Amino acid sequence: MALRPVHVNVKAVDASAVGRFWAEALGWSAYSPGVATYVGPAGGLVWPHPVAVGVDVVPVPEPKTAAKNRVHLDLATTSAAHQAELVAHLEALGATPADVGQGDVPWTVLADPEGNEFCVLEPREVYRDTGPIAAVVVDCVDPRAMARFWGEAVDWTLHEVSDDHAVLRSARDAGPYLEFLRTPGGKTVPDRVHLDLLPYAGDDKAAEAARLRALGATDLDIGQGDVPWTCLADPEGHEFCVLAPS
Repeated sequence: MALRPVHVNVKAVDASAVGRFWAEALGWSAYSPGVATYVGPAGGLVWPHPVAVGVDVVPVPEPKTAAKNRVHLDLATTSAAHQAELVAHLEALGATPADVGQGDVPWTVLADPEGNEFCVLEPREVYRDTGPIAAVVVDCVDPRAMARFWGEAVDWTLHEVSDDHAVLRSARDAGPYLEFLRTPGGKTVPDRVHLDLLPYAGDDKAAEAARLRALGATDLDIGQGDVPWTCLADPEGHEFCVLAPS
């Protein structure tokens, strides 16, 4: 049994507008098969995508609070000129500078039109082949514990683990990285951004959810009601969903 991250779920009051922003930001396309807006590589809707981790923007009634998201995207660039051009392009699309206490760093921190923070990284060799999303980054208290849980939860390979940082990536060495970054303070508000995981064809969603509970996940009630997916939280309380295979 195994699970794979298939998209980053982003909550937004205006899901269509935020979806269009992310489509333009990533050079991808926005698809609206239902109430949510899914953003994935151009050329037609392919889900689950064999390489990319998409962005699924879901409408909610409540705007984002002032609290910094504990999950965010890092965007890759190929040169200093590309980084500057991308930042200018994103600001023209409606992104705004964000101060999350980063100080003097070589990357640029921005927020999307509804305040969800993300980073435009300086060129880094490690991200040369990830596509536009370099990494999905999760703030946590204990990267080693997160590596133990997520290394068993998904079928990605653990590349690096230390007291400050843990890194996973698809076993095919394709697409973005999943990174856990040691950050002071624990989770205090519901996540505005989270990962959605999908079982492989033929695998059983209920059995996968039970396996995750045995690893330390807990059931989560966010008012979802009777839905075909299962809402859980990892050992530090980060929400995620196990989707039903289709």
